[in-house]
Amino acid sequence: MPGSDLTYRVVVRIFGALYRLMGYRIDVRGVEHLPASGAGVVAGNHIGFLDFTFIGYAARPRRRHIRFMAKRSVFELPVVGRLMRAMRHIPVDRKSGARAYRHALRLLDDGQLVGVFPEATISRSWLLKPFKRGAAGLAVNRQVPLVPVVVWGGHRIYTVDGHRSLRRRMPVTIMVGPPLQPGDGGTVDELSARLRVAMDALLAEAIDSYPAKPRNDDDRWWLPYDRGGSAPDPETAAVLDREAVARIGDTFD
Repeated sequence: MPGSDLTYRVVVRIFGALYRLMGYRIDVRGVEHLPASGAGVVAGNHIGFLDFTFIGYAARPRRRHIRFMAKRSVFELPVVGRLMRAMRHIPVDRKSGARAYRHALRLLDDGQLVGVFPEATISRSWLLKPFKRGAAGLAVNRQVPLVPVVVWGGHRIYTVDGHRSLRRRMPVTIMVGPPLQPGDGGTVDELSARLRVAMDALLAEAIDSYPAKPRNDDDRWWLPYDRGGSAPDPETAAVLDREAVARIGDTFD
């Protein structure tokens, strides 16, 4: 077993043990849609800092390891960075992503699953932000399946703007949709649009079927504005994103 796979398995088991310790109620649906073998691109929504851990954990029944594209600054953290590299995740310089793109292509050529967050950064509205073309571009470039995935509930545990909780028995829903095939025709932009439609539908189902409700008005922050929550609408969220970058510079989301 390659060293990266051993490290990956150990880290996933550690997170699994932590999830069980906290009593998180993790509901994974549609995991059979993840390819059991061969290359593919896994595209996930981005609502919290733990999204990639939940998606990676959900892939366990398929015995697959997903190599995520993540911001370079994460790899510069002392312990986390070493683990990320050992697990063959992909550092991304957002000012120049060509090197990360080539890195991802090499992993696809090696038969790996590459994880991408098409929104690039965490959505403060909890709804999908505009997509970058990278996920669809990788799938078209190597003619591999593009698998839509959404996580819901993980943002209640740890996300932007100081939201974090050690509350036990938090439900987390992970939904995997049928893979989109680039060979069905169309351009990168058309495939990206199809991906967004698929992820929108998955996210709506995940939110509507989520087993928890806000405990009071102060707890409505984790629901989107169109579901009775107090999260900002997408336009306001975009303004908050720009203000955060202006205030603190580059962020870890």
